[in-house]
Amino acid sequence: MQTVQTALWVVVLLVVLAIAFDFMNGFHDAANSIATVVSTGVLRPAQAVLFAAFFNLVAIFIFHLSVAATVGKGIVQPGIVDTHVVFGALLGAIAWNLVTWYYGIPSSSSHALIGGIVGAVMAKSGAGALVSGGVLKTVTFIFVSPTLGFLLGSLMMFLVAWICRRATPSKVDRWFRRLQLVSAGAYSLGHGGNDAQKTIGIIWMLLIATGYAQAGDAAPPTWVIVNCYTAIACGTMFGGWRIVKTMGQKITKLRPVGGFCAETGGALTLFLATALGIPVSTTHTITGAIVGVGSTQRASAVRWGVAGNIIWAWIFTIPASAFVAAVAYWISMQLF
Repeated sequence: MQTVQTALWVVVLLVVLAIAFDFMNGFHDAANSIATVVSTGVLRPAQAVLFAAFFNLVAIFIFHLSVAATVGKGIVQPGIVDTHVVFGALLGAIAWNLVTWYYGIPSSSSHALIGGIVGAVMAKSGAGALVSGGVLKTVTFIFVSPTLGFLLGSLMMFLVAWICRRATPSKVDRWFRRLQLVSAGAYSLGHGGNDAQKTIGIIWMLLIATGYAQAGDAAPPTWVIVNCYTAIACGTMFGGWRIVKTMGQKITKLRPVGGFCAETGGALTLFLATALGIPVSTTHTITGAIVGVGSTQRASAVRWGVAGNIIWAWIFTIPASAFVAAVAYWISMQLF
């Protein structure tokens, strides 16, 4: 059995690794918040990342920690998690994020983390150690969040087209260049509120497993919350420009009105999921909304080949990160 001193050093190192993942989450998923507002020319890239990072951080005051509770207590059975499981989960998620960032593929940091947890836990104790309800809820929203984003984005586009039917194109463009700042801010709030909480959840899981927090605690320590929201905001400030190009330019051509509708539809989806405590993919959500907006113009306005490649990345995210996490768990057991 580890001594408290040894466990403390291990916990500190794993918390640092989790914060690094959170930073990478912001870096990798910055495109979700800023791609539309950059591609429409409403904000320059440097302005956009600062704008998005600010709202990522402000989300700390807006949302209840329901998603953190799901990740921290609702994915794995009590007593299963240990330092090796957390190490494997984080390494699996980080590895998949690096691969998809390098190739400019908009994949889900959220599902990479969930896949990492699932892979490491199964390597230790098998599928019976997972909480089926929590895993099923997360997997279901792989399909629900982009579908809801698609529906809300396209409905917003139809609604705006009807409201503005008598306005001139130049006036519509002028209005929505301003309104897109509101929608981009709302989406960045949803991004920070849902994604930062996943890292809060895994650190909370680690602290409970190592005795530095109690399973009955209503919330994780304040320092965990502040550090995770700060890390994701800092990651967003650096921006994953490879993915911004894919999201903002390669799926469909967006104007300010389309950017507003995509961001608003995506933000509504994220607010709903966060309120329900469901860890969803901000990448899936905004991609669905962008495709929904593009499809209201004409089917050929969407580059379906690019969208198809993105969907394949979604399908492989959980199994790929789970495999790497299982290997990392095994290596951790041999070395430590």
